[in-house]
Amino acid sequence: MLSDYIRAAMHKACYEILSDDGSFYGEIPEFKGVWANEPTLEACREELQSVLEDWILVRVSDHLPLPPVDGIKLELQNEAA
Repeated sequence: MLSDYIRAAMHKACYEILSDDGSFYGEIPEFKGVWANEPTLEACREELQSVLEDWILVRVSDHLPLPPVDGIKLELQNEAA
């Protein structure tokens, strides 16, 4: 399920070539703060996925909700007291 969620989120990524240095910038608009800037498109994709994975871990550890992506919802379970 997590792999499907990450794959779906990565399909929402937008990339552009920056005119000042020719590097690649990528972001996933639905995921605030998830972006990458690298010299090649492939490196940008890899870094963007790494940033997304870290973003998910931080949200989970802080008990914050994750946005649904293409009908995929990852919901946090409360720990039993």
